[in-house]
Amino acid sequence: QVQLVESGGGLVQAGGSLRLSCTASGRTFSNYVMGWFRQAPGKEREFVASITRSGGTTSYADSVKGRFTISRDNAKNTVDLQMNSLKPEDTAVYYCAARQYSMSTYQNTYPYWGQGTQVTVSS
Repeated sequence: QVQLVESGGGLVQAGGSLRLSCTASGRTFSNYVMGWFRQAPGKEREFVASITRSGGTTSYADSVKGRFTISRDNAKNTVDLQMNSLKPEDTAVYYCAARQYSMSTYQNTYPYWGQGTQVTVSS
């Protein structure tokens, strides 16, 4: 079992930046692929980014590519999401998630989830 806790959400103006962090506990963090997902009001939860166990490979949704960066620190059991050039359409609850083995963009392949953190981007 892996427990995940997100932090760093908040209110920011369009064009601004936020850094989300997710801290894991319970099992060996480096055994897990990590992902970030988001859910906007009235919409389904969608993939944002993922990173391999070593941190050597990352994947991004087209909507955030070039603006967001996912990274991890296996010594600290954390995975971060640096979000730059934020847009109002980035407003959502952001979740981190964990799974074993290979990267995936499908939320139903991730068995472990945090409680989410709200990001609101004002225009």
